[in-house]
Amino acid sequence: MLVLLLLLCNVETIRSETTTVADSENHTDPCTGSYYCKEGVILPIWEPQNPSLGDKIARATVYFVAMVYMFLGVSIVADRFMSSIEVITSQEKEITIKKPNGETIKTTVRIWNETVSNLTLMALGSSAPEILLSVIEARGHNFQAGDLGPSTIVGSAAFNMFIIIALCVYVVPDGEIRKIKHLRVFFVTAAWSIFAYTWLYMILSVFSPGIVEVWEGLLTFFFFPICVVFAWVADRRLLFYKYVYKRYRAGKQRGMIIETEGDRPSSKADIEMDGKVLNSHTENFLDGSLVLEVDEKDQDEDEARRDMAKILKELKQKHPEKEIEQLIELANYQVLSQQQKSRAFYRIQATRLMTGAGNILKRHAADQARKAVSMHEVNTDVVENDPVSKIYFEQATYQCLENCGTVALTIVRRGGDLTNTVYVDFRTEDGWANASDYEFTEGTIIFKPGETQKELRVGIIDDDIFEEDENFLVHISNVRVNAENTEANLESNHVTPLACLGAISTATVTIFDDDHAGIFTFEEPITHVSESVGIMEVKVLRTSGARGIVIVPYKTVEGTARGGGEDFEDSCGQLEFQNDEIV
Repeated sequence: MLVLLLLLCNVETIRSETTTVADSENHTDPCTGSYYCKEGVILPIWEPQNPSLGDKIARATVYFVAMVYMFLGVSIVADRFMSSIEVITSQEKEITIKKPNGETIKTTVRIWNETVSNLTLMALGSSAPEILLSVIEARGHNFQAGDLGPSTIVGSAAFNMFIIIALCVYVVPDGEIRKIKHLRVFFVTAAWSIFAYTWLYMILSVFSPGIVEVWEGLLTFFFFPICVVFAWVADRRLLFYKYVYKRYRAGKQRGMIIETEGDRPSSKADIEMDGKVLNSHTENFLDGSLVLEVDEKDQDEDEARRDMAKILKELKQKHPEKEIEQLIELANYQVLSQQQKSRAFYRIQATRLMTGAGNILKRHAADQARKAVSMHEVNTDVVENDPVSKIYFEQATYQCLENCGTVALTIVRRGGDLTNTVYVDFRTEDGWANASDYEFTEGTIIFKPGETQKELRVGIIDDDIFEEDENFLVHISNVRVNAENTEANLESNHVTPLACLGAISTATVTIFDDDHAGIFTFEEPITHVSESVGIMEVKVLRTSGARGIVIVPYKTVEGTARGGGEDFEDSCGQLEFQNDEIV
């Protein structure tokens, strides 16, 4: 905050330093003027008042360096402030959804309403420098309007309202479509923005020209929460909005969209929050919107999973030499780059790039890749004395050849009371593989007392058609304990759940096609060895197929090292891969 105050004081001093007024009493020459400075809010005047040319250049240099330094200081402070707001508004809580078929799923919803957070905390954080600059200027002029005036804030808001929206519309690539996510909220906030500009003009130029009276300031202040409430009502479909349900279909004529009245979507699901079960028919509480959001979120998660599988597949074909951690990092970065981001993100990203902190997307993608790889190595996240049993896949990814017949997936049970019987449902889901590549499977796995590991087998369909490597997903859900133990626990007021899903509730199975010879690559593009190693071994991998016996010739070629026994022994020969041999 000290850096912020110093910057604002320097801004006032610099502004005053550049103010020129002709002093008619001391100077009569019309071509020259007397320059004088006003004291800043904190910093005094730099004496003497009329320096020589050399002193002016020196002072200008000092002011410029100080201004740049203070600008970076304010950027860092604003970065911390916006990061804190981003953390606050991204807080989530876990809810349990009980579907009509009895299946229960857990999902998360944000505590802060997105519209309210954007209009309050996000707006405050992004506009804090302009607000403080206007406050400092008003204080430095004894609450008289300065050169900046209301345009400090209004100009920035108008720029966001008109220029930014115009640019967003203009930069949409040809042939692509961009949609406004919350159209009702957009109309409400746009109407309030235009009203705000009109209202400011009225109080500054019509009601009391050049003066902001107390009642005008108070009324302007109270308009803000009213605007937030209107936007929230539009976002939550309250009042008359809940009766407006539109459906759209494409007309036969090109480019025509036909609007029809639709029925209110049904929401027959029970929602449990903080241990209380609430039926979604209770309109005063949910009004159907939460269930709709959850359904949309489930669809978004499924779509995101398919997109990630598609990206990993493309990256694997483009970079067959890279390890899984590197591929996951590249995929995470590509997905993050395509995601919708808040205004706070762009401000933070610009500040960190300017101050040399690096690209936060790449750093986050690298962290996610390390977590994903560590998830393969760490198979359990519970301790032995944990009262809750965790049911999850032993690993997140499985691989098999197309001719393997079946692939075995291991589901483990860790922690909790092992004397209970635990049930968990499972089902398969298409990824890039479909019904012609594997056998759809669903059912229930039973962990009997004392059992900690079960094997789930999925049939793989072999064919003679060349295909690229494909994958499918296996989900586990609806963990429950046998009814007898559950009733006993309820009678003893035992509210802690006895079993739940662990960290890995979805496994990805990749099917390697064996209908052609395969693609041969080195395991590592670069290998470092010491001179004393004696004999160096290099692994050759066979991917995207393992059909038949294949002979791969090899030979050494000189680089900076010399062959012929000087640095290494020349070698050449053939590698013979047997049928289904991949290393």
